[in-house]
Amino acid sequence: MLVAITGTPGTGKTSVAAEIRSRGYEVVDLGKHIREHGLLGELDEARDTHEVDLDLLNDSLEEYRSGEGVVFMEGHLSHFMDCRSIVVLRCHPGVLAERLRARGYSEEKVRENVQSEVLDVILCEATESDIPVHEVDCTSASIKDTADEILSIASGEGEGHPPGSVDWSSEMERWF
Repeated sequence: MLVAITGTPGTGKTSVAAEIRSRGYEVVDLGKHIREHGLLGELDEARDTHEVDLDLLNDSLEEYRSGEGVVFMEGHLSHFMDCRSIVVLRCHPGVLAERLRARGYSEEKVRENVQSEVLDVILCEATESDIPVHEVDCTSASIKDTADEILSIASGEGEGHPPGSVDWSSEMERWF
């Protein structure tokens, strides 16, 4: 069973994935997987990001779908992959902006990502599939607690995380 952990950059995907990995679960780092499998496309200089052929990426993950047990994949493209369920991590825009600035993101890149979070871009993309989508606000939750929620969702026990349960629309005026 392949479970996607996705969200806007800075929401906590990598930290939560490391916690889940430390508990003995297999976690595919999509960024690393893309580089190791030669799937990194041309640089889009205007957006400071590389293109990725999503069909080739999806095909390259087949080995993880055929095994037994739960395998998590972490990355902001994971919701485009064939999987059993999708967990979208969310973070309050103000907190997200500070996290991205601490990483050294330019103000333009901070604003682009925060606007994406305010507009629910990744959540909307995820819900366009027929795959069950769960939304987890990790703004103030610990990494451990967020990992617990994701593991609960993956086991079929997690409830209370329907798409649309997180709403940052009150932040619209601040970021647009």
